[in-house]
Amino acid sequence: MSEKNLDQKLVETSWPLAAEERNWSSRSLFIVLLVAASATWCYIIGEYVGYYLPLWPGFLAMTAGAMIGMLLVTLAVVPTSTRFGIDSIKAATPQFGSNGWTITVTLQYLSIIGWNSLLLIFFGKSISRFLNVLGIGDENLAVVVVPVATVLACVLVFVILKRGVTGLERVSFWLFLSIVAVGVWLITMLIVRQGDALATAVPAYASNKQLDFQYGIEIGLVSLLSWWPYIGSMTRQAKNPSIAAGPSMLGMGLPVPVLSFVGLASILALGISDPTAWLTEVGGRFFGALALMFIIAANLGTALAGLYASTVGIKAVPAFAKLSWNKALLVSILPVALIGIFIPNWVFDNFGTFVAYIGVFFAPVCGIMIVDYFLLRRGRISIRGIYDTTNGSVYRYWGGFNPAAVVAMVVGFVTYTYLLNPISYAVNEPFTILGASLPAAVLSAVTYAIITVAVVKPAGKGGYK
Repeated sequence: MSEKNLDQKLVETSWPLAAEERNWSSRSLFIVLLVAASATWCYIIGEYVGYYLPLWPGFLAMTAGAMIGMLLVTLAVVPTSTRFGIDSIKAATPQFGSNGWTITVTLQYLSIIGWNSLLLIFFGKSISRFLNVLGIGDENLAVVVVPVATVLACVLVFVILKRGVTGLERVSFWLFLSIVAVGVWLITMLIVRQGDALATAVPAYASNKQLDFQYGIEIGLVSLLSWWPYIGSMTRQAKNPSIAAGPSMLGMGLPVPVLSFVGLASILALGISDPTAWLTEVGGRFFGALALMFIIAANLGTALAGLYASTVGIKAVPAFAKLSWNKALLVSILPVALIGIFIPNWVFDNFGTFVAYIGVFFAPVCGIMIVDYFLLRRGRISIRGIYDTTNGSVYRYWGGFNPAAVVAMVVGFVTYTYLLNPISYAVNEPFTILGASLPAAVLSAVTYAIITVAVVKPAGKGGYK
């Protein structure tokens, strides 16, 4: 098969990739995942932590939460995705059933639309600020520039992703060094020039130290759970888990708290987390303009990864399975463009609620997948069964849905929302000790295991031995 035809096969199907089609090294995967993780939503994550914790405790809490969240996602998806060359949606079929894609694709689609809407709106804000630095217009220019820039970014993403994973990989190599450089520069500039302000800063909502630290861990944790929809579509390009595990943990796990440090420091010292609003004042016109260019590029890199992942997921939906890659890509991009044009401020105003609801749903998904793969199945997965949707298929369960997964998701949802209200951030104990995401994941896993052993296995469903 020629390289051109191979690329076309990669981008136009959600079928498993054969071993010879999976040629990403640990280095390639690390760079793609790092570029995907390095975006300006990190600054808002840091801002939310900065409401509760000072600089270094906040950074430690974010890092601890991020690594826990990334471990859950890696354990849930990477073993299956790298073993069979499949994405996150297909990797969840043994647990949720042959029609379970209606649950997982919906979660993936809504999550990635939310994140990418935020990214491309930031993209437009960065361009508006860059034009201001060049002496073009004033702050009111953003009202016009943000919708226009969002549409232009969507067009650019479409053009790049027409080549599928090949386009994603090549662009990531170009963005890698610039993203690392601007992140280090922003952190250094804040520490050096705002050191006194950071030393005396008091978080706006600080109260109980243990509760505040748990807030920081939880925000970091749920932010990394949001990588569940992304991770499978990229790690499936690796031949085995040993190639993908390290890049997953380090490439996606560490950049978020490191870049969130920028938002954390700036909200404490300057009262605003968005670097586009203070870069020129702190770094001067030249360096501010240069950094703005890198921020624009970083947002584009993450948007590429997200929209690639959602398009692969959409191809798993029967109604969209026969769409060409370009048409499926348009289905992924269009909602993002519409949000950027009509309701950009709504996305910003509800960011905290959006992040919390990610934990509400993806923590139970991860718990279910982990306990099923490692404990109940001990790694025995039927790749043929994942793609077989007939009535007699191994993962057909009842009507294509596994009741153990459905009930476990409900248990996880109730657990999370009891411990942490996603809207008001009000908490109930034992949130101060355990947080919300981990209990939701654990109780979902326990519920899934009990129903599987008591009901599903005795009924001969699901291919359990």
